[in-house]
Amino acid sequence: MGKIKSYEDLFVFQKADDLAVRIYEVTTAFPKHELYGLVSQMRRAAVSVPSNIVEGFTSHTRKEYVHFLRIAWGSLAELEYQIKFSKRIGYLKEKKVIDELVERTTEIGKMLNGLISKLKTSN
Repeated sequence: MGKIKSYEDLFVFQKADDLAVRIYEVTTAFPKHELYGLVSQMRRAAVSVPSNIVEGFTSHTRKEYVHFLRIAWGSLAELEYQIKFSKRIGYLKEKKVIDELVERTTEIGKMLNGLISKLKTSN
């Protein structure tokens, strides 16, 4: 395996980017009165995950990189809650879609934690 040259080479970025696109798709079916409420919050949180991975990757120090990955992880946790909240209030109804989104957030969370651990322990 070669050296990672770009944030686009990171699997965690690719997964987070795909999730952000999926959140945009799913939230188009939410009620129009939520456009500036829950839809906006979910989209912001979803885009924040890959955005912070990018910002971390381009940081000058390992400490800064870890900091941005932790912000990404926080946004991911926020998004997971918003997915579950959307289910509770009836905006997300399809079990298959809900399970897919939660599964993706779990997978990305594990990947972020793994990357953070690796960065904290490597020289």
